[in-house]
Amino acid sequence: MKPMNGVILKRGIPRPLEFMTALLGLLILAPLFLSILIAIRCSSSGPILFRQKRVGRRGNLFTLLKFRSMVLSDQALQVTARGDSRITSIGKFIRKTKLDELPELWNIVKGDLSLVGPRPEVPRYVDLNEPLWQRTLAVRPGLTDPVTLKLRNEEELLAQVEGNPEGFYLNILQPLKLKGYIEYLENRSAWTDVEILWKSVLAVILPRRTPPPGLDKLDLLTGKKPIPE
Repeated sequence: MKPMNGVILKRGIPRPLEFMTALLGLLILAPLFLSILIAIRCSSSGPILFRQKRVGRRGNLFTLLKFRSMVLSDQALQVTARGDSRITSIGKFIRKTKLDELPELWNIVKGDLSLVGPRPEVPRYVDLNEPLWQRTLAVRPGLTDPVTLKLRNEEELLAQVEGNPEGFYLNILQPLKLKGYIEYLENRSAWTDVEILWKSVLAVILPRRTPPPGLDKLDLLTGKKPIPE
């Protein structure tokens, strides 16, 4: 892959393999999708799927799909902390187990996402003039990545922040994420992506095996290697 602002961003799992894996996942998980669909329909009114514009590769917008886990709201805040009153009863369960993200397999089939890559952000929180964002958006965003794996308790972290969780996210958490994304992309390979996928599955099945960092250990999101400006 060509250098991006002096940084070589490496390729991960080949696109044809991602396509077949995501399509097979949709077929195998169809009964689970149906069960979640029924649970959402019975727990609250509103659409089954949550659709939200996200920033994808090269800054292009796409519609991210998730199972809806919150009640419909006009609230402008786009970060969610644990205990948010908008989260439904079934929503708490599917968010904790990451089942709400299963519809993103369709985004992978369409080519919006990769299996592994930096998580896509909402347009409101993306600065296309920022060098770290430019490097991050040189590749497709993903369903999971090393930073997301370490930061599985993001909602719990935001719940600990007093006053302005959105400000904490934008000024502290997001810059750490971006630096972590670049470190990952500089060392990426198909094998490392497969390893991240496996660890992500284990983190859902056995969450106590890999406890996430607290507010006092956010530096663990990145390594010691400095990010060139």
